[in-house]
Amino acid sequence: MKLSFPLSLKVSLWLLANLLLLAAAGGGFYVSQFGLGWTSLTHGVLGDQLQSIGDSIASDLQAEPESERPAIIASRSLKYGADFFLFTNDGRLVAGDGVDLPKAVREELDRSLRRGSPTPENPPAHGQPPRGPRSPDSGRSENFSTSDGPPSSNRHPPPGGKFLVRTATPAATWIGLRVPIKMGFGPPTPGTVIIRTDSLWTLARLLRLGPGLAIGAGALLLSLLFWLPLVGGITRSLARLNRATERIAEGEFATRVKLDRRDEIGQLGHSVNRMAERLDTLVNGQKRFLGDVAHELGSPLGRLQVATEILESRADPSLQPPIADVREEVQHMAALVNELLAFTKAGLQAPLPALAPSPLAPLVQRVLAREDPALRVTAHLAEEVSALADPALLERALGNLVRNALRYAPAGVITVSIQPAGPRAILTVADEGPGVPADALARLGEPFYRPDAARTSEAGGTGLGLAIVRAGVAACRGTVVFRNRAPRGFEATISLGLA
Repeated sequence: MKLSFPLSLKVSLWLLANLLLLAAAGGGFYVSQFGLGWTSLTHGVLGDQLQSIGDSIASDLQAEPESERPAIIASRSLKYGADFFLFTNDGRLVAGDGVDLPKAVREELDRSLRRGSPTPENPPAHGQPPRGPRSPDSGRSENFSTSDGPPSSNRHPPPGGKFLVRTATPAATWIGLRVPIKMGFGPPTPGTVIIRTDSLWTLARLLRLGPGLAIGAGALLLSLLFWLPLVGGITRSLARLNRATERIAEGEFATRVKLDRRDEIGQLGHSVNRMAERLDTLVNGQKRFLGDVAHELGSPLGRLQVATEILESRADPSLQPPIADVREEVQHMAALVNELLAFTKAGLQAPLPALAPSPLAPLVQRVLAREDPALRVTAHLAEEVSALADPALLERALGNLVRNALRYAPAGVITVSIQPAGPRAILTVADEGPGVPADALARLGEPFYRPDAARTSEAGGTGLGLAIVRAGVAACRGTVVFRNRAPRGFEATISLGLA
């Protein structure tokens, strides 16, 4: 069985592929500008945002006494929802709660502090921070501004250097920012602010990715809102067309598609309506023609039957065999005409005949009493099951099914069963006969169609029995399904709405 993919799913996947392509293009541009990996977050605009946090802390550390260091670090922890720590150039924790730094973070801290240490060739001037080699990603000048606090004329720039490390144990992101630390009355010495965050969301807050993420989410939502009405309108219209064509294929030629579209789908709906109207005219016209012919043939055949009976009673014994053959052919023609009348009567019912609650068990018992005088059929009837149906049409359909089972399965078990299944009543006629060829199952119920296995002189039949069944059940707004049983046999299942 081939998998089916709804059109709405295909269009949605196509839209998703388009958005992923745009995201891939943006990611490629980002990688080309800033590189790949976590350290890329310390470059460019994102690195500047991190550095602004360090600038703000450096400004406060220079402006406030040493006793305020813990409060300054604690205020940043509260503001950003992350853990802030302040280390000196020798790796000593001077502010923040106690922390056990992972090995990778300690190594980065050591490298960062060594880069910022004063050198003998370039000693710091009195009152100025030591000038270590500036890292290429520091991106700061002597006159710098911050986004986290007001500018200050006596602010000392951080000696430069940022790092970002992602550790698995513990699962956290560690950010290092170089800041000058005022030590007593001497010049500021280089230090490092360590930021630890356990969630990517907090990292996004530190990098101020909120506006960018909001813009991306808004673009995605806007794309969905822009495409959904179009996709929904197309799929709903196609679903209506699909349901209508399925009903037309089941023989409900009065079905019409209600579409107010002015595009190709609307034109397709009008074409389906014209096709259904044409089929309704042709099929019902054919049925009326067959009914009229059968009705006109009824009277001559009746007179012919009477004449053959009179002729048989008065003819010489030597003429009895040919007269018997004539009588048999006349009877066969009369049976064919009667089935034609039954078929046209079932097929030319009003589109919505008045259905009434019909107890199924008494109906089945009446059919078996008429069709199975030898009591070969076994009945399994659930009591008090009633279906909405036309009793006469349903009785004729069930009678044809039982007659077929008795004809094609002379030996073996034949069963008729009734059982409720949710809102439906299921009526099944099953036998242990030879069944029908698998490729003939789809055509069973077509007028005058008989599978090759049934075209025998012993079986006979006109090819209208199952057509009468299908037309009668459809008039009761039910369905009938024919299938072969395993290992052998044939089964017809009628489904009707419960009363």
